[in-house]
Amino acid sequence: MTEHITHAASDIPETVATYLRLRGLKPSSKNWKRKRRIADDDENAPFTPGRDPGSLGAVLDVLTKEAGWESTMAREDLVRQWADLAGADTAKHSDPVSLENGMLTVKCDSTAWAKNLQYMRGTILTEIGRRYPAAGVDNLRFIGPDVPSWKWGPRAVPGRGPRDTYG
Repeated sequence: MTEHITHAASDIPETVATYLRLRGLKPSSKNWKRKRRIADDDENAPFTPGRDPGSLGAVLDVLTKEAGWESTMAREDLVRQWADLAGADTAKHSDPVSLENGMLTVKCDSTAWAKNLQYMRGTILTEIGRRYPAAGVDNLRFIGPDVPSWKWGPRAVPGRGPRDTYG
């Protein structure tokens, strides 16, 4: 009688097979593996939801979010795309040099360019916030070119120093 029930368990739904297992009767393992394989094949059937291939960009977005690289990538994109962000002419005369504590420092070719970009500060900051919100830019600072310093060493003397002989 048990052989008949075990044989019948291979042809009946899984709920009945579970009932038979609980009662101490086991369906044959061969049929159980076959049913699992068929169930797995149903998940891989074409035209089912989730079967369409995803884009590489979507995969990379998920990867950067999971790894916590989102802010780092946004900062790198900001520096790389500075010409698109500020404009080609402006980018010829300015470069972003640092981003610390939400302050983006942009070095300009001259103090005139630094002053002109200071007037455009609101527009540039809004555009950065729109394009790169994960970069964390809260403020902008424009600086002019570096000037040479005559103060060398730990014992610099106050005053004009060697320049007072220039005329």
